[in-house]
Amino acid sequence: MDIDRTLSLAYSPCPNDTFTFDAWTHGRLPDAAVPAPDVTFADIDVTNGMAERGELDVLKVSYAVLPWVLEEYALLPCGGALGRGCGPLVLTRQPDDAASPSGPAALSGKRVAVPSERSTAYLLFRLWAAAEVPGGVGEVVVMPFHEIMPAVRDGAVDAGLVIHEARFTYQDYGLHSLADMGEHWEATTGLPIPLGAIIAKRSLGEAVLRGLAETISASVRAAWKDPEVSRPYVLEHAQEMDPAVADQHIGLYVNEFTESLGEDGYAAVRGLLARAAGAGLVPSLGAGALDFP
Repeated sequence: MDIDRTLSLAYSPCPNDTFTFDAWTHGRLPDAAVPAPDVTFADIDVTNGMAERGELDVLKVSYAVLPWVLEEYALLPCGGALGRGCGPLVLTRQPDDAASPSGPAALSGKRVAVPSERSTAYLLFRLWAAAEVPGGVGEVVVMPFHEIMPAVRDGAVDAGLVIHEARFTYQDYGLHSLADMGEHWEATTGLPIPLGAIIAKRSLGEAVLRGLAETISASVRAAWKDPEVSRPYVLEHAQEMDPAVADQHIGLYVNEFTESLGEDGYAAVRGLLARAAGAGLVPSLGAGALDFP
């Protein structure tokens, strides 16, 4: 396959992404259909914006942003983050007294911090809150992910929606989990939780898109085959994360759906976006919008 330039790729510095893309981005796939790309690191809210502006060739984005970008980008059937038991959490401080509301009712009319209004976590939260929080939540505040748990701890907001490694560290901030969005999603759908997607520009052509999918799946398999090879790269970008937490992160978010979405993965994505469209949270997808060339 001939590509006349180096492809641009953006993903987060989180361990699941660096683990997934390590072999490809470092040229350790001798039979790769696509050469190693030019990598940009950016948090998911930034890559969502990049996708909406059409800035790079290949990006890791939230599934929630797909309705706005699928005209220019195709969803790749691999490389993303789906799973079970890995959903976003709603965190709060401990109630001041036994008479304080508990459970979802504690969020009625409250101020909640979220990492992005275009994130899958936010869609899952809105769907959950509509069903479970009497009268709905109050103000939603968007703030950088790393600021959310300190803001909840310090009382700047009443609750925070967190993802990824926060599942393993929120107790260090004296917080407790009020609700697990993934548990609600799985209980009501029976499907895995769709979180992050890999998309690529349709203008690259079908041959390149298929080559990208083959290469990314091969990169996942290479990382599984010898996890220690990717470890320096993972820890370099893990933002001072404890190595044990990084390992937990990878174990939870890099799974069979990362290698291939499969029937259940596609069903989860379609189900999330259909529910969100029905609730007026995202535009409806056209027929075949998720189809891979």
